This record gives sequence, structure tokens and C-alpha cells, in this order.
Amino acid sequence: MKWNIGSVPIEGQAILAPMAGVSDIAYRLLAKEQGAAMVCTEMVSAMGIKYKNEHTHELLRMEPVEHPVSMQIFGSDPEAIGLGAKAVEDSGADIVDINMGCPVKKIVTSGDGAALMKNPDLAARIAEAAVKAVSVPVTVKMRIGWDEEHKNVLDFAKRIADTGVAAIAVHGRTKEQMYSGQADWSYIKAVKDELSSIPVIGNGDIVDALSAKKMLDETGCDAVMIGRGAQGNPWVFHEIHHYLETGELVEPPTSLEKLTMLEKHFDLLCQYKGESLAVREIRTHAGWYIKGLPDAAYWRNKINTVHIGSSFLREIESYKKWLL
Repeated sequence: MKWNIGSVPIEGQAILAPMAGVSDIAYRLLAKEQGAAMVCTEMVSAMGIKYKNEHTHELLRMEPVEHPVSMQIFGSDPEAIGLGAKAVEDSGADIVDINMGCPVKKIVTSGDGAALMKNPDLAARIAEAAVKAVSVPVTVKMRIGWDEEHKNVLDFAKRIADTGVAAIAVHGRTKEQMYSGQADWSYIKAVKDELSSIPVIGNGDIVDALSAKKMLDETGCDAVMIGRGAQGNPWVFHEIHHYLETGELVEPPTSLEKLTMLEKHFDLLCQYKGESLAVREIRTHAGWYIKGLPDAAYWRNKINTVHIGSSFLREIESYKKWLL
């Protein structure tokens, strides 16, 4: 299926969600290779861009094969968001996304992320600042509300849509839920029913092709965004795309295929971040890749003790031989 976010054509309906520590350039390349219709970057601080933080600028890096790329920024200062949006456009990103849904304490205590849902006026000024600052489409990702008593996503989404954003993504949980409980897709449907003029992307509890199809059918949303369901599972994008196109379920990856992908992921991390940082980061990814594999706890503990790349690769090769 082909559709558009503003002037940007999108082919397919499975999108990689922005996730801190996960959707870096290494993982985005794997997701894209597996058929992600669009990849979203880790969120980047608009204030970090404004004050030219070196680490922040490293997060703006992308490769040509990733396109279309949505680069997410966060902040609660309209001026900084405008500057951040322009920097994102200048970096080559196809879409500027604004985070209004992150529930993490250090983000919301600064008035950023999901805290903006408690201040619709400021949120609208932020979205408007980004729209005015760039010529590429601007999108906003939000939750269904702050807590059970304040599920204001419908009014909030309408307010944001009026600023001229090109699409909205809705995670079907409140800030207070964090990532617990079940996502309530009925609010995604309500937003889609109300905002017929722009695409609405559904997020929350998408783990495979069947759950993706279920959300699309139940909510009428234009695409699904996969976050935790993609951790250690880049194949999910191929699985969803193939099922939506053909109605056929693909075979899940074998244990050996999972370990081979883990090695490839590590190689990309080394390429873009250096071996020392790659070894530290791959431990988290390894836990996701090997979850459910035979004797996963034993091998996870062994992997968590390695400090150099050669040791990590040796453990993975040993695991492969043990499986055989």
C-alpha cells in the first residue's frame, strides 16, 4: 500500500517507532533491510541542538538507504523546537516528528514529552513553530492522555492538527501507564474518525502480523508503529508487510538466524559507535534476540560478562555450535 505523509511517499504500513537506545542508525538499517516502510530516529533534544551539543548532533546522522526517515525532537520551548526542526531538515531527514508522548520521569519533569498533553496551548505553539520553520512535513506523537482521569487525546489531537501538522501518531496508553497494561485502541479509532484529512498512525501492542492487521481493521488507522515488538526482532517488519500484501504468514526466524542477526547488529554498532560502546550496548539487544531460545538465561549471563568484541563474537559462535 502506498500513501503519503505530506509530500513524502510511504510504501507499506509498518513503521519503526522512535526508541531511545534502540532506534539508532545500526538498528534502523536492519529494520529498513527487513522492509520497514519508514524508520524513526531516537528522540533528539531541541535544546541540545540549540546549544550545539556534540552528542546531540551525532544523533542527527543517517544513511541514504534509510529514507524515508522521520527524525524526532523533544522539548517545551517553541523557539528551540523551531531551531531543532530546521536542523533536522538540514540534516536530510524527510519528516520532523515532535515527541509529546514520552512518559519517562526525567523528560516529563522538564515539561517535555507527555507533559505537553497537560498544556494544549503550549503544545500547539510548539507544533506551529516547527511547521513554520521547515518545508518538510511535521508530525506529532502523543499518548491518549496523562492518566485514567485525563484522557484528552481527541481534543488534543484536533488542536495539534489545526497547526498544520501532516500526520499524528497515537500510543494507546496514558503517561501513568508507562508501558504496562493493555493499549486502548478505541482512542486511536476516535482520533482517526475525527481527523480524516491527515494520516493517523497507531502504536501500542503491535508484536506481529496478526496484531498489526487487527489494529488496522479495528481503528482504521493508516499505518502501525512498532516499538517494543521490534526489539531484537527486525523481522517483524517483513512479517507484517508480507501478510498485509499477501495474506500469508511467514515462517519465524530460526534460533541460528536470530544469532546471525545479532552478530550483524553488533557489527553495525561497531561500525558506527566503536567497539567499546558497541559491546556495552549489544548486551541489552542480545537479551531481546535470544529470549525464548534454548538455555537463554545461561547464554545471556555469559554474554553480559564480555568486555571486548572478540569475546562477544566467540560466545555467540559457541552458542550456535551448542544449538547444532
